Amino acid sequence: MTYPVEITPFAIADAELAYLWLRERSPEAAAAWYNGLFDAIDSLEKMPYRCPLSPESEDLNIELRQLLYGKRGQQYRILYTIEIDERSGEEVVRVQRIRHQAQDALTKILESSEDQSELS
Repeated sequence: MTYPVEITPFAIADAELAYLWLRERSPEAAAAWYNGLFDAIDSLEKMPYRCPLSPESEDLNIELRQLLYGKRGQQYRILYTIEIDERSGEEVVRVQRIRHQAQDALTKILESSEDQSELS
């Protein structure tokens, strides 16, 4: 079975910010990282349940999964949900956020903003 994959505006903004930060240091590495990131996201079309739940999943009371991307020590967490699409009734993968492993957990971000709209 193939799952459609959607990327939220928050996740796209996360990817673009990370790319710009990396590009300041190494344009070639940034381009390779960006292309590889979207290859990793595309891999979620097949077997999205293979990835574990994220540490935030329990606190947020949602099934938020994470796919790790990048080299050890420089990994990014592709945070996604698998939901039923209202129009089609089919399961769809929604990439919610892309976070560097050293960034605060989403629960800390949401606590400070008291707004869970950052997860669509």
